[in-house]
Amino acid sequence: MTIEGSSEEAREPRIRLGMVGGGAGAFIGAVHRIAARIDDQYELIAGALSSTAEKAMQSGRDLGLAPDRTYSSYREMAIREAKLKNGIEAVSIVTPNHVHYDAAKEFLRRGIHVICDKPLTSNLADAKKLKKIADESGALFILTHNYTGYPMVRQAREMVANGELGDIRLVQAEYPQDWLTEAVEQTGAKQAVWRTDPAQSGVGGSTGDIGTHAYNLGAFVSGLELHSLAADLDSFVEGRRLDDNAHVMLRFKPKGSEKPAKGLLWCSQVAPGHENGLKVRVYGTKGGLEWVQADPNYLWFTPFGEPKRLITRNGAGSGAAAARVSRVPSGHPEGYLEAFATIYTEAARAINAAKKGKAVDPAVVYPTVDDGVKGVAFVEACVASSKRNGAWVKV
Repeated sequence: MTIEGSSEEAREPRIRLGMVGGGAGAFIGAVHRIAARIDDQYELIAGALSSTAEKAMQSGRDLGLAPDRTYSSYREMAIREAKLKNGIEAVSIVTPNHVHYDAAKEFLRRGIHVICDKPLTSNLADAKKLKKIADESGALFILTHNYTGYPMVRQAREMVANGELGDIRLVQAEYPQDWLTEAVEQTGAKQAVWRTDPAQSGVGGSTGDIGTHAYNLGAFVSGLELHSLAADLDSFVEGRRLDDNAHVMLRFKPKGSEKPAKGLLWCSQVAPGHENGLKVRVYGTKGGLEWVQADPNYLWFTPFGEPKRLITRNGAGSGAAAARVSRVPSGHPEGYLEAFATIYTEAARAINAAKKGKAVDPAVVYPTVDDGVKGVAFVEACVASSKRNGAWVKV
């Protein structure tokens, strides 16, 4: 991967980064911190790591943050850091969904770039308001749909855009897991408790947690925009208040004179045998593609009427889009953390360009606040459709 600051070009100063959430015991906070460090583009210097003051301070100490840069509230952090000469330039928001809107708003209004975990917010009204605030702030907003950072996902997107599949007809995405097969939220399991609580997660359970990833990935690779959907949502575990399984039919907007593409999406957290089974398949008039997250360095391409072909990361047949986000030679696996790091490095490139008042290189790709609004709209449309017995709902 060509990293700014490598021997090929002048080293950019590390971006001063803050974090909201992600304290002791928080899985995704650690992932974000690792991702920010992999390409050495950021330095974590401040944090409001927990809503509990004592836990926030202890988490700050564990991460080596200075006591005066460790805060018990994100608002206090935003206000003070914006005034400091060496204050943070960007903030990572890694809290449960219901905090995203208020936290992001505080930093955006002070011109601080935001890197936010998905989904954008817990409801569509807040998502639309946050988009307006982001657009008016002049600050960048990066949404960490990390699966878009995999080299072979970029390869698939490039092949579709180049017309190698012809006119797209079908998009199929699935994301099954099994970790909520039993009511683990009733045992106090931290990751399950907030994800199954409408007050913290929003109206979507599996749809909001992993369905948004599958939807975003299908749209990212295919280049299509969703028009409408019909959804059948279930809460199979007794007493669970949010969906843990969803089957969704998709209709995409036509591109030019092409016949509109159709799609199918399945997401589940009650599918025993599936740890993290994200998969996307795209079919067109000239051929098809298949990518599986569990084997991410491989992309299967089948030109119509020809044998199935295997394209490997940095191997024969892979193109520039994959190469620019690859870090190691072919045959050496890159995975989840590296894909997450790609989003952070793309964000760093955009932030450094903004600091210089320059346009961002068109090759730089990352999910934006607009993608976030689409994701929340997808979730709410799924819920609305399911309540109407699977009626078609425009997104």
